[in-house]
Amino acid sequence: MITRRATQPEPSAERAALLTLMTRATRGTDPEVSMDELAGLAKAAGATVVVRASQERQTPDSATLFGKGKAAELALLCQASDVAIVIVDHTLSPAQARNLEAIFLCRVIDRTELILDIFAQRARTREGKLQVELAQLQYLLPRLVGSSTALSRTGGGIGTRGPGETKLETDRRRIRDRIAALKRDIAEVSERRGYVRARRRRVEVPTVGLVGYTNAGKTTLFNAVTGDSSVASDALFVTLDPVVRRVRLPDARQIMVSDTVGFIDRLPHQLVAAFRATLEEVVHADLLLHVIDAAAPDRERRERAVRDVLTEIGATQVPILDVYNKCDRLSQAETARLSVVAPAAVCVSAARGDGVAGLIDLMASRLEMDTEHATFTFDFSSDADRRALTDLHRHARVTSQVTVGATVTVEADVPRRVLDRLQRLPEIA
Repeated sequence: MITRRATQPEPSAERAALLTLMTRATRGTDPEVSMDELAGLAKAAGATVVVRASQERQTPDSATLFGKGKAAELALLCQASDVAIVIVDHTLSPAQARNLEAIFLCRVIDRTELILDIFAQRARTREGKLQVELAQLQYLLPRLVGSSTALSRTGGGIGTRGPGETKLETDRRRIRDRIAALKRDIAEVSERRGYVRARRRRVEVPTVGLVGYTNAGKTTLFNAVTGDSSVASDALFVTLDPVVRRVRLPDARQIMVSDTVGFIDRLPHQLVAAFRATLEEVVHADLLLHVIDAAAPDRERRERAVRDVLTEIGATQVPILDVYNKCDRLSQAETARLSVVAPAAVCVSAARGDGVAGLIDLMASRLEMDTEHATFTFDFSSDADRRALTDLHRHARVTSQVTVGATVTVEADVPRRVLDRLQRLPEIA
């Protein structure tokens, strides 16, 4: 068992212990990397870590995860450090959670409940709150059996936020009714988003979605590309609700860029299901920018985690451009090695603005790959033709425009998805 105590906590923060189990299934991975990420999650939830411990065991114990003897040993360590909450870097069964609470004599939560708690704190819009509440209730429902003590908790703190955890009378029927109501509300949100996407499709504005591991710098890059001022922070899960902004490309075309919730390794299935309405922005995008923290020591693991989530939500058919962010933190040798490993990717520093202009040009070229060169003739005295000419400039890259009297001849590279509609307005030459 490896044990380490952290720095002294702030007076207002909950004192937390982080526990993990190394088994045959996790052999070959660095437990400290996972524990560091769990510590970041605990900090985001408002806790200060005072104990970190890991236990080696061939297989998890079905009753206490760590084994009864080791659990008792860890409990003594936590009691000596005046720990108020124990956070386990695994998904606990309801029985395991109850047994560990009886041994540790304090609240015990798992990784899933911790992430749900962070989302509960960060949700600001009605849509975000609905989705988080749904995920929390779906997590709580199978844990109602024999959990009367847990349900009677009335104090605040990590793992106690959200619906249904402070009232003993909450039962399966009420939770199922609430889940059904939430699903109806979220379906309405999804339908409204569908209307918005349909309007964008009608005017044929391409959409670029930013995806990536949490804290990879997506929002900072979003601000750099769009000129927006969305809140960006060196913290986990700052962005929950999608933000969409219009961007004018160098060739005068317009696109929509959306920032979405960050992903994480072992993202709770309840969250993926609950946030499906939000993640539809990713599924229906024309191009995805996979923002990767180039300086992260476990970069490849994070990349795999993002791709796993994209597979789960059905976004694998969308073209992806890998964008390595925070490249200013790399040495020249590391940057050169990265260019060899991923020659099609682009390196940027969103915080400093390095490489952002090149990224925008690359986005434009990726979006125009599916284009056709066409020639149009417009009658400038016609209101319909003037509107069509404006529409052409908005969506196509105009390479030549010649005006003779009231006749305007335009050559342009037009996206095939809008070519038919544009050809129906004026006569194609």
